[in-house]
Amino acid sequence: MRIIAGKARGTKLYTLEGENTRPTLDRVKESLFNIIQNKVQDAIFLDLFSGSGAIGLEAISRGAKKAILCDKSKEACEIINKNIQKTHFEQYVEVYNSDFKTVILNKINEKIDIIYLDPPYQTNYAVEAVGMILEKECIQKNGIIIIETDNKDMVIKELENMDCEIQDIRKYGRAYLIFLKRI
Repeated sequence: MRIIAGKARGTKLYTLEGENTRPTLDRVKESLFNIIQNKVQDAIFLDLFSGSGAIGLEAISRGAKKAILCDKSKEACEIINKNIQKTHFEQYVEVYNSDFKTVILNKINEKIDIIYLDPPYQTNYAVEAVGMILEKECIQKNGIIIIETDNKDMVIKELENMDCEIQDIRKYGRAYLIFLKRI
């Protein structure tokens, strides 16, 4: 896994061992950033289920002014911190070794431009997080929320009664990216 473009282009990142984390494939990451490229410059980027931190660090490499990375796994946060040092992005990144609910409710004190949610598959965490984000109003009016999931139909059904609108859905193998906008 590596940084694809920008200031840290080509930097190889550390990854977590084992089955507990599922890194976003480079081709999915590249497609994601091609879609949101016009929104990344000077954005505040939140990745609530960061794993290795690759998505947030890619955002910084491409010009985001700040990335907030969260993972409840201590091992994941150790890898994130190693990757931050490797990319020399210390001044641009906040890392929280905490669950997503605590971060949304207690750590975010500013409006976020782009939120990326890639929780463990087979959980309802993405929809839960969207509900909390919308309720707390911690996303910019024209901000974007992206959910990576393997169960598009369940996620879409759960989002029906929320104050958000699906802008786009893309499929990459078994993974879907669902792009949301707050209404």
